[in-house]
Amino acid sequence: MEFQKNLLEYISQSLMTADETVSIAESVTSGCLQLSFSQMPNASLFYKGGITAYTLPEKVKLLNVDRAEAEECDCVSEHIAETMALNVAKLFDSDWSIATTGYCTPIRNSSYKIYAYFSFSYKGEIVLSKKLELHPKTQALNAQLYYTEFILGCFKSEMNQFLILK
Repeated sequence: MEFQKNLLEYISQSLMTADETVSIAESVTSGCLQLSFSQMPNASLFYKGGITAYTLPEKVKLLNVDRAEAEECDCVSEHIAETMALNVAKLFDSDWSIATTGYCTPIRNSSYKIYAYFSFSYKGEIVLSKKLELHPKTQALNAQLYYTEFILGCFKSEMNQFLILK
């Protein structure tokens, strides 16, 4: 999982300079974002930790996702990602948080499509939510790695906007 070393170093440096922290709630990326943050220089100074909640009961129990809403959408929606982001930030008491949910293989529940929702929260508010779609023939691991790298790039951009205003 060799992402651009510069990207990881940039995120690390930005968080340390701003003296801010981050936490992560993952489903579809299943730990890839957590692994990426753990590889950043001086990670223990800004990366508080994360949760991989892959199933509905874990999302409900650990991240306070509404069970009825989750059952209705198979735990995959923009609002579910936002709820995960807000609640993991509370759980870890972090300034920033990142959450992902989606599909890395085409199944009936996804209408045989591959897509993910991700959300960023900053100081208790959602600052970005997006849907990312991939070709349905994308291999599962490649989808997870692509989601991870794309999300890290978006996180860098979003951090820039907020940290410049600070």
